[in-house]
Amino acid sequence: MNKKTLVLGASLKPNRYSHYAIQRLVANKIETVAVGLRTGEVDGVSIATEQLPFENIDTVTLYLNPMRQREYYDYIVSLNPKRVIFNPGTENPEFYQILQENNIAFEPACTLVLLSTNQY
Repeated sequence: MNKKTLVLGASLKPNRYSHYAIQRLVANKIETVAVGLRTGEVDGVSIATEQLPFENIDTVTLYLNPMRQREYYDYIVSLNPKRVIFNPGTENPEFYQILQENNIAFEPACTLVLLSTNQY
C-alpha cells in the first residue's frame, strides 16, 4: 500500500529531520512530494516552494513550528489527506481542531520512528 506523503517544511540540509524523513520514505518505497523554503532535490524528490495542488495525498508530515503552520492550514485541508503527522516540536492544538472539523485524522508522532518500527 503506497501512502503518498507530503513532507511540509522540507530541507536540503542533510542534518535536518525533514531531509532524513524524505530519504527514509524513499527507501521504504513510499511516493513522496515535498514543500520547503528552497527548491532542490533530496534522493530524487523535488522540493517545491509553492503550495502545489498535489493529488491523492495520504499523509502530510509536518516539520514546521506551529506559528509557521498557520499559512498552510487551508492548503493542507484542501489536499484532503487521510492524516497529518505532527513531528516533535510541531504539536498544535489550534490546528488539531481545524483538522477535526474537516474529518482529517492527526497524530503527534515521529515519522522516522513510525517508519523504523513498521507502523507508518
